[in-house]
Amino acid sequence: MRGMAISRRRPGRRQRELSGYLLISPALLFLIVFVLIPALWIFWLSFQRWDLISGASDYIGTANYERLLLRDDVFRKSVWQTVYFVVGTVPTSMALGLFLAVVLNRAMPLRDLLRTLIFTPYVMPIVSTALIFSFIYHPDVGVLNAVLNAFGLPKINWLNSPRAVMPAIIIYSVWQHTGYNTVIYLAGLANLGPELDEAARVDGARAWTRFWHITWPLLSPTTYFVLLVNMIASFKVVQPILIFAGGVSGAVSGGGGPDKAAETIGYYLYVQAFSFFHAGYAAAISVVLFLIILAITGLQVGVISRRVFYSRWELCSRCSSSLPSSIPSATSRTTCRRSASYPIPPPASSCRSRGRATSSTRSSSPPPPRRW
Repeated sequence: MRGMAISRRRPGRRQRELSGYLLISPALLFLIVFVLIPALWIFWLSFQRWDLISGASDYIGTANYERLLLRDDVFRKSVWQTVYFVVGTVPTSMALGLFLAVVLNRAMPLRDLLRTLIFTPYVMPIVSTALIFSFIYHPDVGVLNAVLNAFGLPKINWLNSPRAVMPAIIIYSVWQHTGYNTVIYLAGLANLGPELDEAARVDGARAWTRFWHITWPLLSPTTYFVLLVNMIASFKVVQPILIFAGGVSGAVSGGGGPDKAAETIGYYLYVQAFSFFHAGYAAAISVVLFLIILAITGLQVGVISRRVFYSRWELCSRCSSSLPSSIPSATSRTTCRRSASYPIPPPASSCRSRGRATSSTRSSSPPPPRRW
C-alpha cells in the first residue's frame, strides 16, 4: 500500500515539474536565441578576419587579440578614457541621485511634479538631448559659455578641446542618469519603515547622524544595484560620444573627438564594426569588453556584497558593535543584550537562544540612550 501511495504521488510531482518547465520555456528560448547563440557567434567571429562589405572571412586564430592587446595604441588609450568616464560619471550621478531622493522623500509641495521632471531626462531620446547639449556647449552662442562669461571666466571650446570634451560628455551623462538613480533610491527609501528614524529622533539624533547610521546602511542593497547598473552602462556608452565627437562623419573618419580624447571602448568598437567594417576585430573588442565588465562585476560581488545588508536583523548582527546606541525604552524591552548598541531588534530566534539573558533584560531597567 505504501508503494502504491508513493507511485501515485510521483506523477503529480512530475506534472508540476513539467508545468514549471513549460512556463519558463518561452523566456529560456528567448535567452538561447537572442543572447546565448549571438554571444557564441561573436566569440567565434573574433577568431576570423571578416569584412562586412565583401563577406570574405578567413580563420586567423588569435591574431585579432594579439593586435588588440599588444599593438593597438588606440585601444589602450580608449581603456583609460573609459575608466576616466566611469570614474567621473558613476559616483557623481549616484551621489546626486541619493541626495535628490532624500530631499524628494519628504512631504513638500509639487513633489510629484519635481520627481517627474528629474526622471524625464532618462526617458528622452539620447540623440535629441545630446544635440541640445551640443548647442549648450557651443563656443560662441552656447549657454554654458555665456554663464562663464557672466562671471568673468574665459570661454571654453568644450567639444573641440582635448581637455574639455570628456568633462562635457561626463556632465551630459550625469544629467541623463541622475533621474534614474533618484527613482531607484526613492523606491529603496519607500521600503524603509519610519520606526528606526523616529526612535533615533526621539533620542536626540541629528539628521546627518540618522542618515549615516540608519538610512545609509539600510540602503546598501539599493546602492549595490545602482552601482552595478551604472558601471555596466558607463562601460558601454556610445551614443553621446557619437554625437559630441562629430556625428556620423566623425565616426566614418575614426572620430573620438580632438586627439581621440573621447575614444571609449564602446565607441572604438562601434567605429571598427560600422565605419571600417572590421567585424572580426570588433568582435574581439567586444569579447575583451565583456571580460573587463565581468571582472569588475565579480570584484564588486566579492568585495562590496559583504557590506550589503538585506534585512534589519543582518545589519544588527554585523554592525551592532560599531554603531551608536539609541534604544528607546519601548524598543529595548524586546531586544537582546547583544543588540543594545543599535535600535534594531535581532530575530526572535536569537532572543530565544539567550533565554535567561532575555528574561534578565526584561526584568532590569532599559539602558540609558547614548548621546549622538
